[in-house]
Amino acid sequence: ITVLPDGSLQILNASKSDEGRYLCQGENVFGSAETVASVFVKEPTRIDLTPKRTELTVGESIVLSCKAIHDNTLDVTFYWTLNGQPIDFEKEGGHFESIRAQASSADLMIRNILLMHAGRYGCRVQTTADSVSDEAELLVRGPPGPPGIVIVEEITETTATLSWSPGADNHSPISTYNLQARSPFSLGWQTVKTVPENISGDMESAVAVELNPWVEYEFRVVATNKIGTGDPSAPSRVIRTSEAVPKTAPANVSGRSGRRHELVIAWEPVSEEFQNGEGFGYIVAFRPNGTRGWKEKMVTSSDASKFIYRDESVPPLTPFEVKVGVYNNKGDGPFSPIVVICSAEGEPSAAPTDVKATGLSVSEILVAWKHIKESLGRPQGFEVGYWKDMEQEEASEKVKTEGNESSIILTGLEGNTLYHLTVRAYNAAGYGPPSSTVRAATKKSPPSQAPTNIMWMQDGSHVSLGWEPVRPLANESDVMGYKVLFRQEGHSNSQVIETQKTSAVVLLPDVGVYIIEVCAVSEGGDGTASSQIRVPSFSGGKVTSAQSTLHALSTSSSSVTLLLALMVPSTSW
Repeated sequence: ITVLPDGSLQILNASKSDEGRYLCQGENVFGSAETVASVFVKEPTRIDLTPKRTELTVGESIVLSCKAIHDNTLDVTFYWTLNGQPIDFEKEGGHFESIRAQASSADLMIRNILLMHAGRYGCRVQTTADSVSDEAELLVRGPPGPPGIVIVEEITETTATLSWSPGADNHSPISTYNLQARSPFSLGWQTVKTVPENISGDMESAVAVELNPWVEYEFRVVATNKIGTGDPSAPSRVIRTSEAVPKTAPANVSGRSGRRHELVIAWEPVSEEFQNGEGFGYIVAFRPNGTRGWKEKMVTSSDASKFIYRDESVPPLTPFEVKVGVYNNKGDGPFSPIVVICSAEGEPSAAPTDVKATGLSVSEILVAWKHIKESLGRPQGFEVGYWKDMEQEEASEKVKTEGNESSIILTGLEGNTLYHLTVRAYNAAGYGPPSSTVRAATKKSPPSQAPTNIMWMQDGSHVSLGWEPVRPLANESDVMGYKVLFRQEGHSNSQVIETQKTSAVVLLPDVGVYIIEVCAVSEGGDGTASSQIRVPSFSGGKVTSAQSTLHALSTSSSSVTLLLALMVPSTSW
């Protein structure tokens, strides 16, 4: 026990015997003063943090347990730290959870652990008397980190020598490396063949092989250990392999249709990926079947897919042997396999004959024709041109058929209009001569007036109808008859009765309400329908004479419905 110069009392190595009330008195010439202090001596707090050192793999979970042995008269508070920084349980994405099962202990749950969670975890216990802490070390094993930047040391036509520096192994030795490349022609990053074929974890260089000449590449490296495969390195700089003679010949060499005296040769262009250098083009070689010498033509466009050779002395359908080769600034590449194709048969040479046109309705004309079979210039279809009487042929509209069709119905035409029409055959080589011009007119428009003054009488399931005749206007088609359309309410499909009279009898087969309409029929089509009539059906139930009712529907401006009770038989009216 020591009294310090400022009057304070210092007690070292305190024990229970030092507990009690301490009186401090001070005096001077003016008087004295005193104060009392109570001293309580508590047991020191001790801490037990387990486990002290743990190794985990990414994705696993662990619980760190912190227990405090303390004076039972004191309350304790627990604080957790990672590498000296307080853990914020709200911002750690659910990886950390503090569990307080007992007053004198606290657990730290770490779920789905990540590499970033490795380090020294501290548990500090705080009481009103003292503060103690302890630390545990957590080591996390995971896939390797990304290797260092890839350096391209040497480049040839088909190889690239690469080197890199290893990344972090994350406490699990690197077992292998995988070399990947990307070009404008690849679907993202692709694994490339290397020498050596398997790159072990202790290597820091390899040679990428079987690359394409004159192609831009980027390279990257990915490391793998027994935990998994890590993130790739940053891409290398873009490099281009050296030029070389092309090695890929065009595919699918074939013939195409053309005009007379033409030999049309087609092929699939070689992708830029396989052109192997600048100045890429094609060599088209051909000769009549059975001859010896090849005739060669240069096609300088790398995108070309067709060559047309024209010679007036070449008869139609003459067989030729054909092959297509490639070249670039480095030299000539291979030719495709030889195929036999024929010169063009040409466009059709004969015009259709016996062309006839007939108006079908207000908007339709039927056009029919005959065609002489030709040994050459066989048609693939026919084209019909048509224009109005007051228009020029240059303004004609056109519609095509395919195959051996010998007729077509033109639709969407104007009513009561005269049209001029021609027909000509066509194939891939072009169009043949047109036929002689024929004429046809569309029908007048159907009557715009609906049937009026419709009267009906019901006898059970039979409904007798009558109406006034429709009188068309001068620019409308004559009435040829009438249609009675009826359907059950709630249904969309109508049944039709046609008649040339202004009366009809309708049988309503099922129980329910039926909707009936009447319209005129003409060459120009169906006219305007009448107002709808709603009639109930009793499915064959007989209605007596006294129950028969005559109905009249007027469509005049007054629009009056008249109901007359008839006391006479309803068999006629």
